[in-house]
Amino acid sequence: MNKKELIPQLFKTEYRKIISVLCKLFGIVHIQIAEDITNDTFLLASETWELKGIPENPTAWLYTVAKNKTKDYFKRHKTFSEKIVVDLKLNQNQSEEIEVDLSLQNITDSQLQMIFTICNPTIPAEAQIGLALRILCGFGIDEIAEAFLTNKETINKRLFRAKEKLRTENIKFELPSEKDVNSRLETVLTTLYLLFNEGYHSTTQKTHLRKELCLEAMRLNYFLIENETTNKPIVNALMALICFHSSRFEARTNQIGEPILYDQQDKNLWNEELIAKGNFYLIQSAKGNEISKYHLEANIAYWHSSKIENPKKWDNILQAYNQLLLIEYSPITALNRTYALAQVKGKQTAIIEAEKLNLTDNHFYFSLLGYLHTDIDNAKAIKNFETALNLAKTNADKSTINKNLNDLTAKKKNS
Repeated sequence: MNKKELIPQLFKTEYRKIISVLCKLFGIVHIQIAEDITNDTFLLASETWELKGIPENPTAWLYTVAKNKTKDYFKRHKTFSEKIVVDLKLNQNQSEEIEVDLSLQNITDSQLQMIFTICNPTIPAEAQIGLALRILCGFGIDEIAEAFLTNKETINKRLFRAKEKLRTENIKFELPSEKDVNSRLETVLTTLYLLFNEGYHSTTQKTHLRKELCLEAMRLNYFLIENETTNKPIVNALMALICFHSSRFEARTNQIGEPILYDQQDKNLWNEELIAKGNFYLIQSAKGNEISKYHLEANIAYWHSSKIENPKKWDNILQAYNQLLLIEYSPITALNRTYALAQVKGKQTAIIEAEKLNLTDNHFYFSLLGYLHTDIDNAKAIKNFETALNLAKTNADKSTINKNLNDLTAKKKNS
């Protein structure tokens, strides 16, 4: 692998580790210092490896440089040293020199603590996801801007305000106590859930599915499962949901990246290993007494991942949607329920329920109405698909709607 390929790959995997350890060392109020040192480390790698070639162990090289740059920072900044280092030394049993601990255990602990620090309810949800993508996932500003369908300037301002919030609120860089972890978990899981959803149905123009976002959500969720304090049933429920949905990645898009609807997917492309993992985590999630939205969505995803057409499949999905709406009402959940209703009670019943939603600014709503009216009133179906096409924002969604329109138009000509 050449330098141009290796450094971006290492940035994705090692940036989060180094910055998490440094934030644990400095405190989250000094996140900018941690970022500067980490960025300088990768900049030096780019410059040095260009001249001298890639070292035998690139990761170890990065860790050594990060350690040395941190120690140099302490030496150069006397005021910082006088105010901060005293506390750091007290925490490290009065050692003469500050130790930058980049051991596997400390890296793991630091990343878990960083998850809870970033996913703090005082920070707006979009900023949490932005920080998670930047710090925990090693995404560049361009990539984050693309994920949010905005520009680099907006993302930089959003991240700056979020970091200022961490500083001014004096947020502690720590894993919450077992007593507090349940209340804090909700915000963390919401962030991971939103991160996964952005990957699963991307709002970017270029691609319908962003696997890297989904895999990052899975990786961060796994940190929670690995830790005894945070390995709760609700965490396993979200992991089950992610595994079930991820199992159908290869079947969800064609060779040019266009989406393939669920009922047209090649089930042979579904990943059996991920389905098995989803089943395992779903069983683990049942150990508590709580039924969360993640439990119910995982149950729905379980039935969607079943290759055998069980006659009770859509009945179970519909019942899960009914419970989900009682726990947390959402217009999109109600819309998805309507599709399940059509499978159980027929399109006519579903049309009546769908029209009550009146989601006139949502292209999925008109796409669903187009599907429901197909073969009942094809003129209405075409009209709804045309409205959906005008509202759709991404190329992938427009492509799917256009295909439905073309199929209906052809059917109308042949009738």
